[in-house]
Amino acid sequence: MEIDKMFKIPSAPVGKGTKRRMPDLPSADILKRFKLDTDDRDPSLGLSGRAARVEDENEESHGMEAAEEPQEPHGDVDDEDDDEGGRFFGGGLNHEQTNILDIFDKAGDAEGTTAALTLPQLRRLIGLFERVVAKNAEQRGKYPDDPTKFIDSEADLDAMLKQFLPLTENPALYYPELIDSGVIGLFANLLSHENTDITVDVVQVLQELTDEDIGEEDELEEENDGNEVGGAAATRLALAQVVDELLSHSIFELLVSNLSRLDEGEEGDSQGVFHILGMFENLLTFMPPLADQLVSSTNVLAWLLNRVSKSTFDSNKQYASEILAILLQRAANVEKALELGGVETLLMVLAQYRKAEPRDGEEQEFMENIVDCLCFLLSTTRGRQEFFDTEGVELMLLILKKKQLSSLRALKVLDYGLQTEAGANSCERFVEMLGLKTMFSFFMGKTDKKKRQAAPNFEDDERIMSVIATLFSNLASDSPARLRLVAKFVEEDYEKVDRLLELREQASAKLRPVDRQIAASRDELGAEIDDEQEQEWYLTRLAAGLSALQTADVILGWICMEDDGIKAHAESLMARKSLSMHDVVNVIKERASHIDVDEEDVDPSVLQQRMILDGLINFLGGGL
Repeated sequence: MEIDKMFKIPSAPVGKGTKRRMPDLPSADILKRFKLDTDDRDPSLGLSGRAARVEDENEESHGMEAAEEPQEPHGDVDDEDDDEGGRFFGGGLNHEQTNILDIFDKAGDAEGTTAALTLPQLRRLIGLFERVVAKNAEQRGKYPDDPTKFIDSEADLDAMLKQFLPLTENPALYYPELIDSGVIGLFANLLSHENTDITVDVVQVLQELTDEDIGEEDELEEENDGNEVGGAAATRLALAQVVDELLSHSIFELLVSNLSRLDEGEEGDSQGVFHILGMFENLLTFMPPLADQLVSSTNVLAWLLNRVSKSTFDSNKQYASEILAILLQRAANVEKALELGGVETLLMVLAQYRKAEPRDGEEQEFMENIVDCLCFLLSTTRGRQEFFDTEGVELMLLILKKKQLSSLRALKVLDYGLQTEAGANSCERFVEMLGLKTMFSFFMGKTDKKKRQAAPNFEDDERIMSVIATLFSNLASDSPARLRLVAKFVEEDYEKVDRLLELREQASAKLRPVDRQIAASRDELGAEIDDEQEQEWYLTRLAAGLSALQTADVILGWICMEDDGIKAHAESLMARKSLSMHDVVNVIKERASHIDVDEEDVDPSVLQQRMILDGLINFLGGGL
């Protein structure tokens, strides 16, 4: 992997943006797992008194001998009591308050010593860590069936791993030393440690070392100072080197293998899964193309699809849905998910929302992630066919009829599932299952006042218009389904035509201020405007309301073509606002002009869309 390429990757997050953290107030189990001995500690390193100490670099041989000597239990350990709730045998529950105070005292000490950690001190820490790892491996090899022989060295290893957490304070200084010394490779080896508690510790350290927030303070300082190159650049480079080293040690394969090894029924293992998912997020945020490598080299997609299918909801299930949504942004991963039956799996996950809404904000985010994942799959021809075959239309209509928050997400799924020729069968099924009645009640804003969350906003209105436009594109001419669709705009004295023109005016009003800003910029730039700038302005206008305006005018063109009464009614209403069909034609022309059909191997669905727009333009009197 080329470090320079990684260094140029922007630091913007791929996912939702909110960094996940362990709870601020740890449980008693977590505190006991993190317990460090208080006696005889080297203040420069924050090391446990139980672990061997190195006074200076000339006494390393003496330190090694000390490390290999059997260690007596700490004074507050009760040999008769096993701490079954914690990771290791050790301190009894009678001293729980003392343990808590010790932990927070050490946290305060760490804050005071981390900034002063020098490279010689880091090298001594690394040397001691290597000896602790070696001693633990030796004792486990000698006494594999007698945990009492290696439990102390395992506790030392647990404590030593915590000493690497503060290194994120200065990655540019510390990270190269971790790589040169081979510590990253040691971390990778420990991911296969027999004790999964040690594995979880390592994952936590690696998650912190690759945290997406590393270097944020440097970036802010440089922005304020006007510097383009400085500490942030050095931090990004150091992080890139660590990521490259991790990849060279098959980090993805090791992490995914632990997903199956950890038992989420145990609190510690459950937290381990959470940290592994956090590692995925860190690496994919730093370098999004790594998503392809993660999926191609492991069975992570199968694990994630299975995990989001579990009936019990928890934070790991939500986090799994977020990582899945990140991975499926890549086309190659979509194909792999389709091979694994992803459409049917995700539909089954959404089926639970036929009867009940998400219980809280976290579960609501989970539902939206699953919807996004499904929409990625429905962006393909195969996905739309499987959506039809697995009765996805029927399920979405059941959710839609509840007129709850999940109903609006069902509209999004339908919008993706009905598009292009591959969605034609689903369009027919949608009308057959009386979907028009339910959809047009949303279109008219007729929702239960007690369910205000289910009331569509402008974005949802745009989604509904997109579904209507797709139905007109896919339903065969003079078919019963198409006639029923047109009849909806005639009934109730053309009230749905009135609503369509109302939405058109809302979209136009949202677009006007943006058009004024672009016009001012155009005057200022003059001859300096290039095609790239024009495209940027067009995308800005689409997001500001042009997309909704175009969709409304396409529908208006369809219904005017289908029924003379609708056309006369629409022209009468538009004339009151000094508008005419000429305005509609201009909007459709602009949309058609941005559909390039001259390229080789153009998608058939793109050709079909351009033909439809040209036909509407010709009918409305504005032939090209």
